[in-house]
Amino acid sequence: MKNYKDSDYALNKFSEGIVYRFADRIVEITQEDYLAENPGQTAQDFWELKALSDEIYHQQVTHENRTSRLDVSMNGTEETEQLADPPLDLDLIHKSDIKKVKEAARRLLDSGELTEIQRRRFLLHFVEGFSYRQIASREGVHFTSAHESIEAAVTKLKKFLMLS
Repeated sequence: MKNYKDSDYALNKFSEGIVYRFADRIVEITQEDYLAENPGQTAQDFWELKALSDEIYHQQVTHENRTSRLDVSMNGTEETEQLADPPLDLDLIHKSDIKKVKEAARRLLDSGELTEIQRRRFLLHFVEGFSYRQIASREGVHFTSAHESIEAAVTKLKKFLMLS
């Protein structure tokens, strides 16, 4: 975990109380504070709340780590992307008139020729801008599954472009 020692999760996990970090200060609610403010509650209630706050902070850190790994850029890859040849099907799409591509994509999406998975992944990739890896991660599948679905949809799109 990045900066684990400074995370809200670590701060809360290793303190005796429940910790809240604000922009200008950190507040810790101890068991004594909790019981004084909530006379009908027990020490067990406090520890259950503490465990819940630990779990919430842990989920936040886990989510942030997953998200930040997707957003990491590698220095120098910008130039290599420009040099890489696009796959033949994508090259055809890029060389075609954008209006023809949009019309072919609309007809493809309306045609019923795509499976639901191909349709969803096609839209995530080409409309929403998700990478194959992001789609695979989001859907809990292997990268290859996302890639093959999108490539199958692109093959069908190519057929619709040829008919234009």
